[in-house]
Amino acid sequence: QVQLVESGGGLVQAGGSLRLSCAASGSIFSIYLMAWYRQAPGKQRELVAAIPSGGRANYADSVKGRFTISRDNAKNTVYLQMNSLKPEDTAVYYCKANHYRGDYWGQGTQVTVSS
Repeated sequence: QVQLVESGGGLVQAGGSLRLSCAASGSIFSIYLMAWYRQAPGKQRELVAAIPSGGRANYADSVKGRFTISRDNAKNTVYLQMNSLKPEDTAVYYCKANHYRGDYWGQGTQVTVSS
């Protein structure tokens, strides 16, 4: 079993920055991909960024050049650095882990960008 805990969300003005963190615990040795998703009101949950073990990060076109996903394997933590935030980035952001037993999700953290 894997537990994921997100943190770092909050309220920020347009153009500002936030860094989200996702700490993984439990049976973490078989996680082969970590990702960030988000879900805005009235919209489907969408992939924001993903970072596979030993691979290159991938980003949604809407955040490319503004967001950066990274991981600290020693701390079992994945980060999402969000710069130049826009009101349309407002959403609940979720951390996801791909594991041999299935997909695991965090509880989500709210990001609100004001204009």
